[in-house]
Order: sequence, then structure tokens, then C-alpha cells
Amino acid sequence: MAVTQATLPRRLVATPVAGPLVALLLACLFFGVNSGQFFTGPNFSLIIQQVMVVGTLAIGQTLIILTAGIDLACGAIMAFGGIVMTKLAVDSGLPPVLALAAGLAVCAGFGLVNGLLVTRISLPPFIVTLGMLNVVFALTHIYSNEQTVTELPALLTVLGQTFQLGQTNVTYGSLLTILLFVLFAYLLGSTAWGRHVYALGNSPEVARLTGIRTGRLTVGVYTVAGLVYGIAALLLVSRTGVGDPQAGQTDNLDSITAVVLGGTSLFGGRGLVLGTLVGALIVGVFRNGLQLMGVPSIYQTLITGVLVILAVTVDQLSRRRNR
Repeated sequence: MAVTQATLPRRLVATPVAGPLVALLLACLFFGVNSGQFFTGPNFSLIIQQVMVVGTLAIGQTLIILTAGIDLACGAIMAFGGIVMTKLAVDSGLPPVLALAAGLAVCAGFGLVNGLLVTRISLPPFIVTLGMLNVVFALTHIYSNEQTVTELPALLTVLGQTFQLGQTNVTYGSLLTILLFVLFAYLLGSTAWGRHVYALGNSPEVARLTGIRTGRLTVGVYTVAGLVYGIAALLLVSRTGVGDPQAGQTDNLDSITAVVLGGTSLFGGRGLVLGTLVGALIVGVFRNGLQLMGVPSIYQTLITGVLVILAVTVDQLSRRRNR
């Protein structure tokens, strides 16, 4: 028992989440000292609302990066899903439940196509999703006629409503985002599917030799990621109250940023989805804190870029040390 207790701190420090979590706590401390508004319930609620869409996108991005892939089209797929939901519900008169289901199905369908292109034709994920980014971006603007969809039914905006937690208003969408992180943390950490995803990212050939159907698994990962992008679309629509064809244009990069800052390796096979949550919160805390301090937004972008480079550098050095 003594040995277990002695090694527990070392295990905690060795997890990919340890470094990002320390960085998040230090950032909160810094901004709390420099701004009296930072450590307040409404401000923390605002931070979670600001990161819930990108954070949800980053869940799907985490799944793909764990397989040593990457998805540059996630933001565009989300935007198209949002337009499909809203136009079908408003312009076509489809029942909101069916419009929502159609939007989720379309997003999952794009993920399925990405997975099939990666596995059946052996195209690099970077190229596949870069091409899909342009395809979906164009389809979004063609289908929407460059028009924002308004006057949405209640079902599509319900997640933007709030409930009282103490003296703070919390959106239902924020709660859903947290539940999604818990769900995928369980799936990746406690199921055979999750173990297979890590095995695929570590070595596709070894995974195949152990009996894992790597092609089917990869297609499944991309499809599930697409479904998650559809949920992110619903969160975005609920938060903004409109279907916006201009949405999500930089969210693909923001989702990758959250994954990398959360300690997930871009080389696959290493990382935790809860680390992605921490990474998304780091981005949200920095942007919120710098805004409270009156720092121009361009410096927020600069600092975020520096953080990403540092995170990838740490990952690369860690890989070299473990070889």
C-alpha cells in the first residue's frame, strides 16, 4: 500500500493532463490577480459558454488525432449542419425534431465520407479533410444563398436557455458539453472501442495483427466525430439564435489548438479527452482574461499561437525521450 501511495503522485504527474492543468491553474491565478472580475460566477459561466462550441468540436478532433489523423473540415461541417437544421425547420416547414435529426445525419455522413476516403483510397487525412473543407464551405453558401436563417423554433434554441446555479446563470448547452466530455472520457478509457482507438494511433499494423479491424474502426471514428460536429452545430445555433453560413471558419484551427494544449499527441495514440477540455478552457481563460485586462484581440491570437508551438514542442521532446 505504501508503494502505491508513493507512486500515485508520480502517475498523476506523468499523465498528459498534468501539465495543461497546471497551466490552466496558473493562468486563472494570474488573471484573478490582475482583474477583480475574473473570479466571479458569471464570468466563469461566460467562459464555458464561449468554449462550449469549440470544445465540443474538439472532442471529435481528439478522436481523429488519437488515430494519428487530423480534421481540417470540422468547423465547415458544423456550419453546414447548422444551416441544414435551421433551413429545414424554418424554410421547408419540417418538424424541428426531424430537422435536427437531418442536420446530425448530414454531419455524420460527411464524417463517414472522410473515413472511407482515408481507408479505402488510402488518402492522407490532411488532404481529405482539406478538400472536404472547401467542398462543405461551398455547399453551405450555395444551400443558404448567403442568407442567415432567423426565427428559429424553440427546439433549436433550447440549449441556449439558462438555469440558476447559486447566483449564476448557466446554459443547458454548457451542461451538455460537460456531459459529452464525461461520456467520451468513459468510452476511451473504459471500453474495448477506446483501447482499440489508442492501439490504432500507436501502430496501425500492430493493431491489425492483433485482430482489430483497423479500416472499419477508422471509418467509425470519423463518423462519430462527424456526429459530434452535428451536436456542436446545435450548440452554436442555440447560442446565437440563428443559422449563420459564415460560422465556424476558424473553429477547425481552434479545435486543434484545444486538443494540442490538452496534451494529446499529434502523432496519435497518446492523450485524454479530459485534457482537451482543459485545453479548451486554457484558450477561453486566456481570451477572457486578456479581454478583461484590456489587451487588444490581436495579442490574444499571438499568445494562443505561442502556446500551441510550446505544446507541440513539449510533445516532440517527450517522444524523443521515450524512444
